[in-house]
Amino acid sequence: MILDDHHEQRRLFAILEQIDRNDVAALTAVWGRLGTFLEVHALAEEELFYPQLLRVGTGAGDKDSAADETIDAIKDHNEIRDAVAAVGGKKVGSSEWFEAVAAANEANSDHMAEEEREGLTDFREHADLALRHDLAVRFAVFEANHVTGVPAVDKDPKAYVAQHS
Repeated sequence: MILDDHHEQRRLFAILEQIDRNDVAALTAVWGRLGTFLEVHALAEEELFYPQLLRVGTGAGDKDSAADETIDAIKDHNEIRDAVAAVGGKKVGSSEWFEAVAAANEANSDHMAEEEREGLTDFREHADLALRHDLAVRFAVFEANHVTGVPAVDKDPKAYVAQHS
């Protein structure tokens, strides 16, 4: 589910790059979908995935533990939230707006790459298929129940890990 969401995020960023700068309605619609999707996805990970990673993970990639992976991911989510918020302060279709969208894309792309080689790899290696299936179903339900969005709220990464460990 998370990898599928990452693909969709990449696809939506690519669509934005192909829309005429003067088509404010199209840019607004696609960005609205993407901005909402990014936040819903992050909150689903924070409520469902990362608590389970903390329970079963041991560390992957260049991280020594699931706690290190999670602290980094929550920090990344905060950076993505800030980047998405910055887009909202710009005139849609302007150079400044596209620069803010590009910054959001960069923050999100960096996070996805790390998560795919660290947290997701760690989880696949240590979670049994029943847990993976249950989590995927819960993730799909969460996203369906929040398709119109959720509040964007930054979290303290170390406090998050302490709370969920």
